[in-house]
Amino acid sequence: MRKIVVFTGAGMSADSGIKTFRDTDGLWENHAVEDVATPEAWVRNPGLVLDFYNARRKQMHEVEPNKGHYALVELEKYFDVQIITQNVDNLHERAGSSHVLHLHGELGKVRSTRDPNLIYTPDHWEIKLGDVAEDGSQLRPHIVWFGEQVPMFETAIDITQTADIMIIVGTSLLVYPAASLIGYVAPDATVILIDPKAEPPSGRNIEIIRGTAAVELPVLIHKLITNENKKKYA
Repeated sequence: MRKIVVFTGAGMSADSGIKTFRDTDGLWENHAVEDVATPEAWVRNPGLVLDFYNARRKQMHEVEPNKGHYALVELEKYFDVQIITQNVDNLHERAGSSHVLHLHGELGKVRSTRDPNLIYTPDHWEIKLGDVAEDGSQLRPHIVWFGEQVPMFETAIDITQTADIMIIVGTSLLVYPAASLIGYVAPDATVILIDPKAEPPSGRNIEIIRGTAAVELPVLIHKLITNENKKKYA
């Protein structure tokens, strides 16, 4: 079974109603990223950071996966599919995808401020100052903030190197180190980029599809499945 690695960014969830900050002049839900998504912001004003992620967590529970998410689930019937996502929402999992690697953390989880291995999945959306881990430290969002190391990046590289087909969806390819994953795709692998403003990186032959994930991904996946079935029964 051929291996398809799908690398998704914020545009993957945009059609579900989750906003992206790069489309609004660097503001994320009316907040400067530096004020809510950095270690310095946490030290300076943890209450604001908690409130911001509480609102994002509440929003996540109110939206639904879109047709692009469900198309990726269908793809698993015909290919070995691994999703690597920059998104912190759980829409891939809620749609039914089996193998999802979150590069930048998970909004539905929180962790100890002191010990990053103490991770919890709360049964509610709101985390307050004074809510602590078992080591007594304040719970913080289980998010990789700007300026922090990306602990799952080496695993993502290993997965990317196995791809027969790499599908990149809804990302500007501007956030590093995640954007550098394309450099680890095997030279003979097919690379497809779906995004309304897609611009191919230099030095690589890439098929460009300009459009949204919810519209274009189901079309592409139908094509891939049809071609795979033709090969199977040829």
